[in-house]
Amino acid sequence: MYNDEDTEVARLSRNVVGVDTCNVNRLNLLKLAPGGTLGRFVIWTDSAFKALNDIFGTYKRDSLYKSGYTLQRNVIQTADVSRLINSDAVQSVIKAPSSNEKLHQRKKNPLRNKGAMRVLNPFAAKKSEQEQKL
Repeated sequence: MYNDEDTEVARLSRNVVGVDTCNVNRLNLLKLAPGGTLGRFVIWTDSAFKALNDIFGTYKRDSLYKSGYTLQRNVIQTADVSRLINSDAVQSVIKAPSSNEKLHQRKKNPLRNKGAMRVLNPFAAKKSEQEQKL
């Protein structure tokens, strides 16, 4: 990432294979995380890093370039999700697993099993009785 003051960076790195440059004023999420995959190695110039406060603002002041834009605040304090889920506060609210859950039962073929056919089609019993009378 470079700023308008660092135009040499874009010119010098355009012939290097695998290197993409982006002006910090035209910052693009698809450049930072192509395909939605995080973890791209990004090098920032000093002037580009300093320009971020003017472009996006800080927690104390709004952005100079974007009207009505404020930085988002953190929703959670910890990034350790497993510790958060296993905490007493979360576990006390979560519904306990049911002990009478049916385990996986084999599916019965209603064409061969008369009981399964009666569940699906209550008229099947009367139909079989009528067929036997004929």
